[in-house]
Amino acid sequence: MKGGLGLTIEMELVPTLSFDLYNGWVLFAFFLVNHAMIFLLSSRKTVSRLTDFDFSKWETRQRISFTIGKMFSLICIVLILFTPLRIGSLNFWIGLVLLFLGIAGLDAAVIAFNRTPTDTPITSGPYRFSRHPQQVALFTIFAGISLAIGSWIALGAHIIARLLNSACDRAEEQACLEYYGEPYQEYLDRTPRYLLY
Repeated sequence: MKGGLGLTIEMELVPTLSFDLYNGWVLFAFFLVNHAMIFLLSSRKTVSRLTDFDFSKWETRQRISFTIGKMFSLICIVLILFTPLRIGSLNFWIGLVLLFLGIAGLDAAVIAFNRTPTDTPITSGPYRFSRHPQQVALFTIFAGISLAIGSWIALGAHIIARLLNSACDRAEEQACLEYYGEPYQEYLDRTPRYLLY
């Protein structure tokens, strides 16, 4: 299908897998390097808050949903690593824009995390628009890379993973509500979980 500027949309259901220099791994590596750099520039307290999860209060269905979601995430990542980029296609350029927007959003969320005292809910930066801006950013990043490689199956696996992993977001909100109390409830009442809902 032809898009603007004579660019075509090059998406296929099941991509041909190979390990090549110009595969999706290039964009995935770019994301990982950026993510590592922002973590290296963050305080230990911030890194600990971002990576230490307490699964003990999760319901069984939340754990199952989260685990299955991670399996779909792994499928998406394997497809990204071994699928050639659709360089020059419309979906490649759209994917690249989404990747950079997602990385900017993720970096802004980590910076807001870094600047907020541990006894205060994070409500600044992208947290003004979403209770889970990191998840919105990660969704955008991996949707962008899936478009850049032109794989419907990678995009589908990613969407399924995000839907299943939303159980984690609800558990995190409950933990924050118990920890921060009324200030977090006020934040819940005025801020959408993602962007529009």
